[in-house]
Amino acid sequence: MTDVGTLSVVRSSSLLSMTALLPVALIALVVLGACVAWLGGLGHERAVLTACLRAAVQLGAVSLLIAWVIASFAATAGFIVLMYGVAAFTAGRRITRGRKAWWAAVPIIAGAAPALTVLAVSGTISLDGIVVIPIAGILLGGCLTATSLAGRRAVEELAQRRGEVEAALALGFPPREAALEICRSAAAQALVPALDQTRTVGLVTLPGAFVGMLLGGASPAEAGVVQLVVLVALLAAEAIAILVTTEMVARGRFM
Repeated sequence: MTDVGTLSVVRSSSLLSMTALLPVALIALVVLGACVAWLGGLGHERAVLTACLRAAVQLGAVSLLIAWVIASFAATAGFIVLMYGVAAFTAGRRITRGRKAWWAAVPIIAGAAPALTVLAVSGTISLDGIVVIPIAGILLGGCLTATSLAGRRAVEELAQRRGEVEAALALGFPPREAALEICRSAAAQALVPALDQTRTVGLVTLPGAFVGMLLGGASPAEAGVVQLVVLVALLAAEAIAILVTTEMVARGRFM
């Protein structure tokens, strides 16, 4: 039987207070974001609303399914494949349209798979669904962002500096090398957010893995090690994704 003291510990260990005002706070924040986007002429007010609504629905669905998913290896693998497909689709449509958008699947898996493999083969993480799913999600999410940013910046840079590409071709550069000379530095900027996150961890932010471990009862040292592993793996995965994305843009896969 759960006593009052245990309930107190459980409630105090939660990051958020589940009060009646929580839905009100969420709605207020959504409206605030949409209004700022509208008043500031950012053009994403509708996207703010739909993104928040989708997040609520998707998290609700995952909350209901996660217990079943993590209990089965096949379900765990299927859920990771689903995450991968959504990441590839989302990144691809940020870069280009049509069937070429699916080329985004290549840099995402090229970045996430090696990092996840190193963690699993070394025994750093277990193969239990409750562990693999969130780690895979973090890596896929990071590669999604890196691929989107690198791809868009590289494509835009080539379009804006088309004359320089043609000049390089006239000087005898092969098409791939001419494109890389123009777009590589722009695409490389996509790694800056991951670099800043890694450099400032513990000083500016306390990321989710660290806070989650603490709330789960781990010691600060254990939480710090877990967060370090996640950040290093994420940085490596994003670097690979950006490199592959830049190469694919230079080869015309997204154009």
